[in-house]
Amino acid sequence: MRPRRILYGVVGEGMGHATRSQVVAAHLEAQGHHVKLVASGRAHAYLAARFADVVEIRGLTLHYRHGAMDRDVSLLKNVALAPSMLLANVEAYLSEVRDYRPDLVFSDFESWSWAFAKRFGLPIVSLDNQQIIHKCKHDRDVWEGAEADYRATRAFVKAKLPGCDHYVVTSFFAPKVREKWQGRVTIVPPILRREILDARPTRGDHVLVYQTSTSDDTLLDALATLTGERFVVYGLRRDEQRGHVVLKGFREAEFVADLASAKAVVTNAGLSLIHEAIYLGKPLFCVPVAHQFEQDMNARYVEKYGYGLTVPRMDAGALGAFLGELPKFEAALARHVQQGNEAAFAVVDGLVEALS
Repeated sequence: MRPRRILYGVVGEGMGHATRSQVVAAHLEAQGHHVKLVASGRAHAYLAARFADVVEIRGLTLHYRHGAMDRDVSLLKNVALAPSMLLANVEAYLSEVRDYRPDLVFSDFESWSWAFAKRFGLPIVSLDNQQIIHKCKHDRDVWEGAEADYRATRAFVKAKLPGCDHYVVTSFFAPKVREKWQGRVTIVPPILRREILDARPTRGDHVLVYQTSTSDDTLLDALATLTGERFVVYGLRRDEQRGHVVLKGFREAEFVADLASAKAVVTNAGLSLIHEAIYLGKPLFCVPVAHQFEQDMNARYVEKYGYGLTVPRMDAGALGAFLGELPKFEAALARHVQQGNEAAFAVVDGLVEALS
């Protein structure tokens, strides 16, 4: 395979996009290609520490209140920032991207790289997890009771990155691709970072808890009532000991070690941690962020596959019952088989060869 010049756009909201794109971009570079990454927000800092050629742009952000996504505030703030964001991003692309002359564009849910590909007639591959919401058929039990959020999210995903040459979707679940998209959509197993692939899972005595919203004050109160368990909590951005509940600031190696040795995982249902927990055989207790259908869908598929339970809000009683049934979930998780990232890399390499 001859070397290509690849432009790779990464959306900055949610670190799962950055960690997944880091894995794919590193693979592309290992194959001899040159990759220029374009990213916003926390994704830019993460990728800039790992790659030599990373351009910073500005992106949209989500806002949370009392553990739920505040849709009105998110919309208003992003609309207010749109004019300055547009000018900054146009300047970045004109000064740092236009003369790069890529052969091919990848986008992990990032619109500016998509627009660049369309403007200059370049082949483009969408590689993310969100496209599964629009491109696949989902059984009623996946969206029932959340119809409004499902329709809104599906419409948003439909409008995001239309007309790509191919859509690669990374997911632990694989619903049927809609007839219109068959041949242009490929579902691959979870794309996992090297630290997770190298981890050696054991069954310790603690439960790992990852909380994405620092505004939800119900979590610690619920954990405090389960005195017979030990919890290690990440996401609240501080180090603190509260009896059987330990709060930790994020340190990657320590987090991976705590995840690999946990007996179960409590999470808001972001897909990256779900994928890592499934690969390591850890039962999942999911509490999706309200009004984020993507998380609600992930959590429902976790339950559908027998990998854990989902509840609409933190409930100490339900969590205690879940922890009493771990062998049942471990048996279901044992049926998940995955050979690292080999399947995903084979699809990526094939598309690079075919499209450029």
